Parts: sequence; C-alpha cells; structure tokens
Amino acid sequence: MIATVSDQSYPSNRRRTNVADPLKVDRLPPHAIEAEQGVLGCILIDPTRAGEKLGETIDALPAGSKTFYDLRLRTIYELMVEMWQKKEQTIDLITIQQRLKDRQQIEAVGGLPYLASLPDAVPSASNIDYYLAIIREKFLLRQMVQVCTEIVGRVYEWEGDDLNQFMDQVEKDILAINTVRSSHTTAPIKELVRSAIRTIEEMHERKGAIGGIPTGFIDYDKMTDGLHPAEMIVVAGRPSTGKSSLAMNIVEHVAIDQKLPVGVFSLEMTAESLVLRGISSRARMNLRNIREGFLAERDFPKLTNAAGKYASAPIYIDDTPGLNILQMRAKARRLWQQYGVKLFVVDYLQLVSAISPNARNREREVADISYGIKNLAKELRVPVIVLSQLNREVDKNKGRKPRMSDLRESGAVEQDADIIGLLYKADPENRRKALVGEDDDDSGRQQEAIPVNINIDKNRNGPTGDVHLTFLKSITRFESAARVSPTMTFEWCKAHNPMEGAA
Repeated sequence: MIATVSDQSYPSNRRRTNVADPLKVDRLPPHAIEAEQGVLGCILIDPTRAGEKLGETIDALPAGSKTFYDLRLRTIYELMVEMWQKKEQTIDLITIQQRLKDRQQIEAVGGLPYLASLPDAVPSASNIDYYLAIIREKFLLRQMVQVCTEIVGRVYEWEGDDLNQFMDQVEKDILAINTVRSSHTTAPIKELVRSAIRTIEEMHERKGAIGGIPTGFIDYDKMTDGLHPAEMIVVAGRPSTGKSSLAMNIVEHVAIDQKLPVGVFSLEMTAESLVLRGISSRARMNLRNIREGFLAERDFPKLTNAAGKYASAPIYIDDTPGLNILQMRAKARRLWQQYGVKLFVVDYLQLVSAISPNARNREREVADISYGIKNLAKELRVPVIVLSQLNREVDKNKGRKPRMSDLRESGAVEQDADIIGLLYKADPENRRKALVGEDDDDSGRQQEAIPVNINIDKNRNGPTGDVHLTFLKSITRFESAARVSPTMTFEWCKAHNPMEGAA
C-alpha cells in the first residue's frame, strides 16, 4: 500500500534540518605534535649523525616540510634542510639558533628554551622511523580531510555539465592521496646510477629469465621481455584472426599459472561467453562439441578440472556495453584498489565510447580514447593490453605484412603504444593436422593448425620482427610454433619453424 500524507498532518511531517554535532564543529585536523618534535629531536640529539638522520627524514616525508603540522617545527625543519644542502656547517642547537637569530625568527619558533627542549624529548635517535611513520599517517589523514572537503564544496556548486567527467575527477583526486605515500623527490644522479647497477645485477642473476609478466608465449616474451608496468600493448588484426583468443590465452596464463590478478573489459563478448570459451580452451576441447552437447564420459573430468582452475583464478571481467573512457578508467581504478590487478585487457579499442561523440571526427575520438588508456597504464603502473582492428586494405593486399599504418581510425595509437603487434596468417593456404593436445594420448583426435604470426612493428625497449605462433581454431587456443604438436610432419615443421635458416 502506498503511504500518503494528508494536508492536515503535513506541517508536522516537514523534513527536519540535520543539526551539526557541536563536538564536530571546528575540529582540529589530525596531527601529532609530539611525533614531529621527536623527529627533529632525533636529528639534534647526535650532531655527528645529524646529516644522516636528516637525509632519512627527507626521503621519508611525502610532502617535504608541509608534512609538519606545527608551523614552528616546519620552519626549523626547512632551515635544517637548507643547511644540509649547502653543507656549510654542523647542524646543532647553536648553529640553528644563530641562523634563526640572523633571520629574526628565533622568537617565532619559541626561542632558545623551545629549541633546547627538542633533543631532551627523545630517548634515542633510533626511534626516528617510528616518529616519521606517525607524522606521515597524520599528514595523509589531513590530505583526506582537505580533498573530501573540496569535493563536498564542488558537489554543492556543480551545475550539471558532465556528471561522468565530474566523477572521474573526484576519483582521481582521491587516488592522488594514495600515490602521495610512494612519492619522492628527484634523486641525484648518484642514486640513479646505483639503482641502474642494482637492476643490472638483478638481470644478471635472472640469467635470461623474463623481467616482466610472462605471457606464456616464449618467442614473444624473449622479444619484449614480458609485460611491464605502465606499458600500453596494442594487439591488432582483422576480424576472426584470433585477437580475443590470444588475449584470453595471456589472461589465462597470467591469472591461473602466475596467479596474478587480471582485469578484462569485454565490450564485444559477454562475460559468460568468455568464460565458456576459456574453459573449453583450457580443457583443450572443441567448443562446438560443447555447445552442441556431444561430450563423451572422458571429457567431463577435463572440463571439471578446467572449470575449477577458472573458478579459483583472480580474473575480473566487466562486460558493460558502451563504456566510455572515463567510466573504464573509474572501474579500472576500483579493480586496482580492491583486488590489486596487475594486468588489464581491453577488447577492443574501437568499441570504447568517446566522452563527447563526434560523428565528423572519429579519429579524434579514438585518439582521446587511446590517450586515456595510456594515462591509465601510467597512473596505475600496470600493463594494459588493447585489442584493435586493422583497416580493410590489409585484406586487399594479402601478400603484404600489416604495418602500423594499417591501424584503423587513428594514427595516435602508434604514438601512445609502447608495443604494437599485428596478427596475420603466415600462409592462409597451408593448413595441417595436429593433435588436440601434447599429452592427449587417449583420443587421437586431430584438428586444423593455422600458422599465425605477430608482426612486432613497434617496440620501445627491444627488437621488432615476427613472432611465430600456431592457432588451433577449434579450441580457440594459440601455441608457440615450436611446441604445437610432437607428431606434426617434418615438412610442416621445416616450413614454419622460426629457427629454420637462422644459421
């Protein structure tokens, strides 16, 4: 029954105005004066190690002197940093007192008694890490208060221009608080050289192992060193060349074999279709037979095992149709924050909607989308695989390998992408039979194996060239060309072995 309010009872049911809690009005922002005093006291308690402790403090504070809440302590800290950078004299009570007197600031910071009380307030200089952790925490809480207050003000002043863009900016502002925790000042060249040497040592210890996230395709990983943070990897091809299958094979390897969380934005297929295809591919079974219900008893254990692997895998699929770039970035941020996603896949670029559709300039729209995806990869420090379409001209020139210029609708993708791989059939007329699985010794079933290459036409940090794969179409699965089947004919292997003729 719908409840109604009579005219007579209306005055007594007027909406009440929420009264602010007087205890919460004009509250001081989060701060810890004692911890701030403790940090400066640890620096001053041992003048011989003051420079070392000050260096640790500079590295630990996310916003420099602004991390201090107390203006007196902020002034003293700024003077310490200035003296440390100039290396003119020892940092101790006497030198700091004299500098403050020269600048006529000694009384503003509490005088000599206040300065002298700082080292007396700490038992040991070794406690500085604990004090730094406290003032960092309070600073981040103050940042949250400030950002949330500004957001509330913008909400009340919002005039209804573009809600999606407004929400995107709100999420970016909140995420910026989190990035402050890992922010740091520009390091001197000496530190960068040390970091480079450590990286070289790690590479030497790996002995050729992949530095990024492995895709499961050996030849591709050797050429690109895997998937690296902040990279935008474009995989392009004509329709039905296996772009989605290749991407989901990579997702399967990263999430199931490497156990790393993966986020997938599927604008072309439903989440259920992707999972069904993934289970059949993992079980190495013909998807058509599964759809038509032609399954033998021996097939169910394979399906159950594959389904169990997928059920426990950290794969998060969003199949919302018509996503625009702002909505996608907002969803990606939430997945990254909630699940710690290490890889995103977008299937595919041309289906992402623009923020402001422009029928006259589709290339400009795609350029904005590409720019947004690249910024997302840099913002979250994760690799993003983007699937894309190639122009129809590729079909007209079957004797030519596709190039970057064949990317549909936008040359901006060429600039934004770190790696561009172009899928094409190595020899459309040459198809051979291969076993369904390497260890499938009980069925003996065979299927078509289609040689497919990925032309790595752009690679910012490595070589370019072809990666040789084999597409097992009936199970929608790609394999490295060298390991597709141990029973394939010698002539086929000789014709499509990527190492043939290398000597």
